[in-house]
Amino acid sequence: MPVIDQIELFHVTVPLPAPFEPAWVPGGARTKTSFYLIHLVTDDGVDGWSAFSASGRERAGIGDSLAGLFLGKDPTDIDMVHERIKIMAVGGIRNWWIEPAFWDIKAKIAGLPLYRLLGGTDDTIRLYLSSGEVRGLSERREEAEARLEEGFGTMKVRVHDWDEEVDIAQIQDIATHMAGRMSIAVDCNQAFRLTQHGDAPLWDLPRAKRFADAAADVGLAWVEEPLFMEWYEAMAELTAYSRVPIAGAELHTAGYPELKYMVEKRCYAVFQPDAMWAGGIRQCMQVAELCRQHGLKFSPHSWGNGIGFIVNAHIMAASGFAGEMPFEFPYCPPGWTIEARDALLEAPWQHDRGSFHMPTAPGLGFTIDQKALSQFGACFFRAKRRESHWMPEALMGVVGTREQKKS
Repeated sequence: MPVIDQIELFHVTVPLPAPFEPAWVPGGARTKTSFYLIHLVTDDGVDGWSAFSASGRERAGIGDSLAGLFLGKDPTDIDMVHERIKIMAVGGIRNWWIEPAFWDIKAKIAGLPLYRLLGGTDDTIRLYLSSGEVRGLSERREEAEARLEEGFGTMKVRVHDWDEEVDIAQIQDIATHMAGRMSIAVDCNQAFRLTQHGDAPLWDLPRAKRFADAAADVGLAWVEEPLFMEWYEAMAELTAYSRVPIAGAELHTAGYPELKYMVEKRCYAVFQPDAMWAGGIRQCMQVAELCRQHGLKFSPHSWGNGIGFIVNAHIMAASGFAGEMPFEFPYCPPGWTIEARDALLEAPWQHDRGSFHMPTAPGLGFTIDQKALSQFGACFFRAKRRESHWMPEALMGVVGTREQKKS
């Protein structure tokens, strides 16, 4: 039986080629993207990776907990992994993002790409272009034309204005301009509020209904996150009312128990859980099966770094929904480019005229670029079964070590 012999944690910061103003964080442009990276190695030398967005040093202290819970344990025992992630959550922070690293190892040991290990057969999945910024009408038209030229058949735009007429005008203009040539979806980013840099609008049910009516009138593909994520009754009412599919569920960190309730309540017509946030790979696959049973659609969220993208791509390819729904491809130049998004990967994930060919290598299917990791990353925790090295200062730019022999 293989066991986890080493755990490493890194904090990674990659500069962006141009300022990027995400619609979901109003009031400030980003000049860099930051995330946590976990590296697991078994006693046989098989390794697994995963990553998760970082806003600061909020996970600087999780190393000791990870070491105590997972060193010496079987990485292929996903039941154990979920149990121990839940133990960590009792301490105040949910870390579903580490679960894919165990699946990476499990699939490598099996000699299969992860989606194949999960039972998937779809080796090519259709994509939709996911833009990340609110833009002016003419700029949005230019963006859509460029993405259409690249081969995308569907594009998701963003709205986030205090004035609902401005938001409605956005979707009316782009849908009319691209009519018959490209399907348009819209993300309202109302499910959660990141107001640390500036206040943001919070829609109520009447506004969401008016927007859904406008979206249906111009033939949008779906409306994403038009209401706050805990307003279950309102979401179900809106979904039943709307003539256009209502989508969401990316950030429900309670995972399957909450999402099961939402599926059964029909809070959304399209469920989009992100494995890095919402229960890991196993629970997202369970949600996909539940959606099938209830006649709903499924397409996981994937905005973030390239590792999060491929984790959720494996879920999509194994879910059985790849022939029914497109999958999210985050790309919003000039700030959010493929090269910046996937800066740690030896081979960034590229699309082929709006489609994505799943990797054929075992596991998640990527190789970390060690030169890029050295350039952009700082290791702040390293532990082996026989010794641990604790380096909290790495997140402040000063590396210190403490070696503790295992008793």
